[in-house]
Amino acid sequence: MQTTLRGVGVSHGVAIGEVRHMGTAVLEPPAKQIPAEEAEREQGRARQAVEAVAADLTARGNLAGGEAQHVLEAQAMMAQDPELMADVDRRIAVGSSAERGVYDAFASYRALLAGAGEYLAGRVADLDDVRNRIVARLLGVPMPGVPDSEEPYVLIARDLAPADTALLDPALVLGFVTEEGGPTSHSAILARALGVPAVVALPGAGELAEGTIVAVDGSTGEIFVAPDDEKRAELVASAAARKAALSATTGPGATSDGHKVPLLANIGGPGDVAAALEAGAEGIGLFRTEFLFLDDSAKAPSEAKQVEAYRSVLEAFPQSRVVVRVLDAGADKPLDFLTPADEPNPALGVRGLRSLLDHPDVLHTQLTALARAAEGLPVYLEVMAPMVADRADARAFADACREAGLHAKFGAMVEIPSAALRARSVLQEVEFLSLGTNDLAQYTFAADRQVGAVSRLQDPWQPALLDLVALSADAAKAEGKSCGVCGEAASDPLLACVLTGLGVTSLSMGAASLPYVRTTLAKHTLAQCERAASAARAADSADDARVAAQAVLSGE
Repeated sequence: MQTTLRGVGVSHGVAIGEVRHMGTAVLEPPAKQIPAEEAEREQGRARQAVEAVAADLTARGNLAGGEAQHVLEAQAMMAQDPELMADVDRRIAVGSSAERGVYDAFASYRALLAGAGEYLAGRVADLDDVRNRIVARLLGVPMPGVPDSEEPYVLIARDLAPADTALLDPALVLGFVTEEGGPTSHSAILARALGVPAVVALPGAGELAEGTIVAVDGSTGEIFVAPDDEKRAELVASAAARKAALSATTGPGATSDGHKVPLLANIGGPGDVAAALEAGAEGIGLFRTEFLFLDDSAKAPSEAKQVEAYRSVLEAFPQSRVVVRVLDAGADKPLDFLTPADEPNPALGVRGLRSLLDHPDVLHTQLTALARAAEGLPVYLEVMAPMVADRADARAFADACREAGLHAKFGAMVEIPSAALRARSVLQEVEFLSLGTNDLAQYTFAADRQVGAVSRLQDPWQPALLDLVALSADAAKAEGKSCGVCGEAASDPLLACVLTGLGVTSLSMGAASLPYVRTTLAKHTLAQCERAASAARAADSADDARVAAQAVLSGE
C-alpha cells in the first residue's frame, strides 16, 4: 500500500529504487585492562590508526575535489587533534587498550562539543564518523559506510558523514534520505554539489525495510513508499519535463519581463570553478577562503600561496564579478593561531571579522594577497567581511581594505539580525551587502543549522527571516547600492523568485542549482515575484509562506 512521508528536500531531482541502509556504527570495544608493559605498544597502535584514517580522509578529499575536499581535510584535522591524542595516550597509560582509549577520549570530547553551542554541536556527527573509522581499523572490522551493492539503490541513514557523502557514486546511489540533518548541513550542501536527490530530517527513516521500493522527491521533500505505477509514471514525467525545461533556458538570469538578476556561484576554492562555469554562472557570489587556511591550523598560509589560489579563480571569470569573503574562522572552524580555545559558546564569541580584527596581521596579509592576485586582470573584485554586527565593524573592515591598497568594492555580510535591522547605517561604510541566510536564520531563531529537530526554524521560508531580507534590500535600494543573497536560500527556485520580489539584486548558490533557478525565474514577471513576496511575508509559518507564494506564481 502506497504511503507518503515528508522530510526536508535539500537537493533537486527524483530517485526511485530499493532501500539500502547505511552500514552500522562500530560496536563499543570491551573495557579490559592491559598490563603496564603493553601501554607503549598500544599507544603506537592508536597513533598508527589515527594517521591511517587521517590519510584516508585526505585521499577521499583529493578524489572528490572541490568543496568536498575542504570538508574532508577539516575532518582529517579533527582526527589528528593534539589534545584528543594526548587524552588517548593518558587513558592507555592507565590501562586502557588502544581501541578503548580512543573510544573513551572521543566520547569525552563529544560531550564537550554537544554542549558547546550551536556550531560545535553540529560537528558531533563528523566526530562520531572519525571515531568509528579509527576504532574499526584497530578492531580489524569493516569500516562503516555505504553498502556494497551492484544494483542502484536509495540510501537510508541516520545521518551521513562528509566522508561518505563526498564519494557517493551517482550511478549506484540514486538518492538518499536521512533522519537527522538540515537544509544547510554539510551533507545537504555536498548532495547539491553532486546533483544527488536528497531528503533530510525525516523521523523514522531508519524504519523503512531493506529492499522496499521508495520514490524520493528532493524538491518537495516527499518520500513515496511502495509507489504504484501511476505515481511512478507521474514522477518520471515530472522529472523529464523539468530536465527539458532546464536545457531550454540559457543565458543571464532574468525574469520573463527582462528584469536582470545575476546568478552567481558559491565556491570553496579553485576546484569548484569548472562546475560553476559549466552551469553558466555569471560570476562568483561567495568565495569561501577559509578552506585555504584549514590546511594547517597552526599557522596562516603564506601570502604567495594565497595569491596563487585567488588568482586562479579570478582568471576564470574575466569581466565578471567575483565576491571574496575574507577568512571566517571560529565556531566550527577553529584555527590554533587565530581563535580562542576556551570560549563557552564559540558561535556567539570571537568569530569571523572579530577574529581578524584581533589579528590585524592575518587580515592585512589576506587583503594584500587579494590585491596582488587581481593586478592586471579584467575582473570586478569585491571583498566582504563575515559576521558584521554594526557600523563600527563595517568601518574597521573598510579601513583595513584601504590600508592594504585594495582596489575593490568593500562589502558586509548580513548574518546577524542587528546588521539587517541597521543596514542603512552599515551601508554608510561599505558598498554592498550579501545575505548569508544560513547563519541569519540560525541566529534569528536560535536554531542550530545541523540539528534535524529544529529544522523547521532553519527553513528559509520563515516569514521573520523574509522580513530581515526585505529590510536589508530596502536599505540597499535607498542607498543606491546592491544587496545579494549567498546563503542556501538562493538555491530554492521558488524562493529565488520571492527573494527577487523582496528587492534582492543577485543570487548566489551551489553550481548544481543554477539551471533550476534560471529556468524558474524566466517563467515569471517581476510584478509576480513582488506579489509572491508580499504573500509569503503575510503568512504566519514557513509552510504557509511557501504555499502562498506558490499560489501567486502559479496564477491560482
